[in-house]
Amino acid sequence: METQNQNIKENKSKQFNVNNMLLAFIVVIVVIAAIALVGIFFLKPKPVPIVGQVEVDEIRVSGKVPGRIAQFFVEEGQMVKAGDTVVRIFTPEVDAKLVQAKGAQMSADAMKAKADDGTRSEIKQQAFEMWQKAKAGLKIAEQSFNRIKRLYEKEVVPAQKYDEVKAQYEAMVATEKAAHSQYQMALNGAQWQDKQAAAGLAEKAGGAIKEVDAYLKEGHLVSPIDGLVSEIFPHAGELVGSGAPIMNIYDPSKKKVIFTMREDLLGDIRIGSIIKGKVPAVENKEYSFRVTKIHDMGTYAAWKASKPSEQIDLRTLEITAVPVQNENVTNLLPGMSVVLEGRYQ
Repeated sequence: METQNQNIKENKSKQFNVNNMLLAFIVVIVVIAAIALVGIFFLKPKPVPIVGQVEVDEIRVSGKVPGRIAQFFVEEGQMVKAGDTVVRIFTPEVDAKLVQAKGAQMSADAMKAKADDGTRSEIKQQAFEMWQKAKAGLKIAEQSFNRIKRLYEKEVVPAQKYDEVKAQYEAMVATEKAAHSQYQMALNGAQWQDKQAAAGLAEKAGGAIKEVDAYLKEGHLVSPIDGLVSEIFPHAGELVGSGAPIMNIYDPSKKKVIFTMREDLLGDIRIGSIIKGKVPAVENKEYSFRVTKIHDMGTYAAWKASKPSEQIDLRTLEITAVPVQNENVTNLLPGMSVVLEGRYQ
């Protein structure tokens, strides 16, 4: 009887050990499964957020001439039309240049008119009278020479007297020719070279007037586009130099988003692809954008080695996207962030 009881106890002990081993094995399996699940849910790669920024192409308004800001006709945040006057610059130096240019033009026009009109009538009359006087003197000198010549041929007067009268006659011939030339020059007026020179001076003076007028127009700067005044730099009364920026204007209907993305995160994004992004500033509203440009940012941009053993460098690309035509982009403002769907490393 005792032997039977002892066998029963031994069997129960063996059964208990088997059950304990089975339970321990099950616990080990459960722990391994739990660790695997933790690895699946908590150790998987986290998506990399791709954040872009809304940008616009701003046009900088600046003047060609230095001066003082006299008046602004617009304010920051105001919409303007192309051709609207936005600022007036006071330039007294240009005004003085205009007075000088007008004076030079008057002088050049007078010289041109003088060259075109020719010699004054009084000078022509004076030259004519001098010619007539020379002709009268020549006539008398010719008559005296003819008489002396006949007397000299008859040997009534000496040779010296003949030579003197002959010299006087030849001198009067030369005087008459000179007087006639002076009269002809008075009739002809200025030479064609002088007329062209005067005309050139008049054109030069007219060009100076146009140049100064152009600088005066630069004193009233206008908006080159329909847009919004985003920023005004100087204040009224301040001096600005030539080419100094005065204000920025941009077209609010032409917006774009710039993303920077490592090439291994590019995926299927190509030029023409439609991507969707949320804008935190507009209650995470989702917008659709069309990719218009993919540009390598160059070696200075951030990069990362994908496999150090293979020494392969990943470049950073700049993605430019614009809102699709059916999107209302009124709420999108420059500087706002746009977040794309997460991409795994």
